[in-house]
Amino acid sequence: MPPLKRFQREEIIDTAYEIVKEEGLSSLNARSLAKKLGGSVQLIYHNFTDMNELIEEVKEKIHNKYKENLEQATDEKHPYLAKGMAYVKFAKDYPEFYKILFMQKSNMNLDEFFEVDKNTNENVMNSITTIFNLSEDKLKDFHTKVWIFTHGLACLTATKTVELSDKEIRKFLIETVNELFKGYNSWLK
Repeated sequence: MPPLKRFQREEIIDTAYEIVKEEGLSSLNARSLAKKLGGSVQLIYHNFTDMNELIEEVKEKIHNKYKENLEQATDEKHPYLAKGMAYVKFAKDYPEFYKILFMQKSNMNLDEFFEVDKNTNENVMNSITTIFNLSEDKLKDFHTKVWIFTHGLACLTATKTVELSDKEIRKFLIETVNELFKGYNSWLK
């Protein structure tokens, strides 16, 4: 019998990542991974204590891909729009990854969500405060409403409920943020 081919931990994670990218997390199991690698299921257990450890590594790689996409989304004139576009485009370009990161139970309340988002996108939040002249409380309320819309748009895109071009996504985001702000300002008076 020929010796078993040895795989490095990163090769296994990368292959698992590709399976999840194409077929979703439910398609990732020891057999499908071993088959894709051209080896036995034992190769997984030589590098990981169990499939859960491997899945956590894949999720970390997915999260890093998302962060990379957000970091690349820059627009000095419209940073808020750039981040919204990046969020929806991530759902469009990587629907299985989006479902893992944003369509799972998190038990986060809106205050916790806002703090996480604020810490992740501090410069964007500062730009909103400057552009729209909002206090911290008003910023939180405004951003939460914008995020609920943006998340809905991303979910519709990730699940392929609707097919939207980048131009249509941009238009929806611009018009909705503008309308929300107009309504928000008139309501405050």
